[in-house]
Amino acid sequence: MVVAFLFGTLVLLTGKGDAMSGGSSVRTTFKGKASFDDYMTRILLIGGVSFMLLLLALDVVGNHLPK
Repeated sequence: MVVAFLFGTLVLLTGKGDAMSGGSSVRTTFKGKASFDDYMTRILLIGGVSFMLLLLALDVVGNHLPK
């Protein structure tokens, strides 16, 4: 529940992303400096992958416990 709330809050705070903008431009960084969108993309990617790995680990552990 905490992770779902966190993701929902991040989506509401960051607005629509490149996928919803309708433009076909390529996003680049200026002078190597990462923008806020780049940081948010990295945080959400790491959070999503961590969440999937956590659920996979819980499933594996749950299936190996005696019933």
